Amino acid sequence: MKKTRQLVLLSLLIVAAVGCKKVLDKEPLGVETEQNFFLDPSKAILGINAVYDVLAWDEGPGAGHNYEWMYGDVLSDDAEKGSTPGDFPTISAMKEWRTDPGNTPANSTYYNMWQGIFRANTVIKNLSAATWNPTLKNRIMGEAHFLRGYFYFYLARLFGGMPLFTEPVKPSEFGTTPRASLSDTYKLIEADFKKAAELLPERSAYPAADLGRATRGAARAFLARAIMYQLGTDNKNAHTWQEVYDLTNSITSSGEYNLLANYAQLFEDEGENSSESVFEVQCKANTEGWGPIKSGTTNNIIQNNRRLWGWGFNNPTISLGNEFEPNDPRKACTMYGDGDIVLGIKNVIDFPNENATGFLNRKAAIIKPVESKASGQNIRKMRYADVLLMKAEAAAYTSKEGEARDILNLIRNRARNSGKPKGSIENTLTYEANNAPANTLPPIAASVTGDALKNAIWHERRVELGMETLRFWDQVRTGKYLSSLPAAIRTACQSHCITGGVNPIPVLPLPLTEVQSWGLAQNPGY
Repeated sequence: MKKTRQLVLLSLLIVAAVGCKKVLDKEPLGVETEQNFFLDPSKAILGINAVYDVLAWDEGPGAGHNYEWMYGDVLSDDAEKGSTPGDFPTISAMKEWRTDPGNTPANSTYYNMWQGIFRANTVIKNLSAATWNPTLKNRIMGEAHFLRGYFYFYLARLFGGMPLFTEPVKPSEFGTTPRASLSDTYKLIEADFKKAAELLPERSAYPAADLGRATRGAARAFLARAIMYQLGTDNKNAHTWQEVYDLTNSITSSGEYNLLANYAQLFEDEGENSSESVFEVQCKANTEGWGPIKSGTTNNIIQNNRRLWGWGFNNPTISLGNEFEPNDPRKACTMYGDGDIVLGIKNVIDFPNENATGFLNRKAAIIKPVESKASGQNIRKMRYADVLLMKAEAAAYTSKEGEARDILNLIRNRARNSGKPKGSIENTLTYEANNAPANTLPPIAASVTGDALKNAIWHERRVELGMETLRFWDQVRTGKYLSSLPAAIRTACQSHCITGGVNPIPVLPLPLTEVQSWGLAQNPGY
């Protein structure tokens, strides 16, 4: 999949077939239409690849950069904007909840997700008429449902309830389709992930060339994440922690995934599509210029050290650093500071002129190639460790505390025995032993129960998944976000929250053009 990611624009497939019929008595031969395109299985694969393509649209001319770390990391207590103080002030505006409907990252994310939904709907609508290989047809249909659910889930967490479309938008629906409630939006998301889990194969059923495509395990994992998020925000769909447990248990029982032995390898090239990978965006390095139409990414470049090759954004906080227990090998794999050796190079970090905290994201660190503008580092979206931690949390809420502790200790044991980050010695790219003291990351004792156990799970999520764009969502769903903010920012954030019945849900503004063109209700306070 990484080598064959296609840059196919489905919009080019839409032709004026009706207009042709007015002139000709029959369909012109040799003309591809939206309908007949999917009657060819090889073209149907190009069609679904075009939906995957949207996943990596992280920047583009006139659209503005948009990366999930701007929300999942920077809005949380794990990271500050970074770079020079005056660079990209729209990120600071989001973090301080003083943004407006013209915010370019939020607008770009909104438009990109809708492009993905349109493409997924085009596949779903037109693939139904195909009569070729039913196994392949079901797989492609499952991929389309998974991706549509992914795009809607992204939108729902950032903006709240969305207009719901299960087919490409009809002219009669333009400007007449209101926003659905958040709970109804989640119903569509859940239905998509469930349909995907029904149609998709397990990871092991894919040939090597298709590694990286959506799988049954990925669909179940994202469904568990969507339900878990609702449990802490808007649970009008009456979900239970038992559902999260059952979904994650089906993944852990499948035999498809394992923790990678060395945590330090997870975000290096050799960690891509590893045994721990449940879903990641496939990228391939190239020398293309800025823009969304490319096979590589700038997700990591924009987080890399400005003194080497990057823009220095998304700086881990001292608060995150203090969360790690003494000698935890994961800390050096998550954040690095001035003088640290990263990928064999001694780093100089210009704090505070080019850095907000004195630290950078180690998981995004890459070496500048001889010639490249787009990186090939895959973007990890779901790891098996996250599945395990979701299962542990569900177990803690469903009277299976012993199992929850066992999972925590499995993850802590992996961390204790992991090595130092790749290239921790100058001019090398090797992995060195960490030699952590014997008392590092001691097992969670049987005496840790109730709220103490839940706090231990949330702590483990923060250090295990640090700088992986998940912290903000965890803070919101556990009701800890508002209390983490300074008083003035807390007041501003409260004015932009919607009520879901559990914890307040901060939301970003809809783009002004969408509000005006579609007549959509704007989010609170904007």
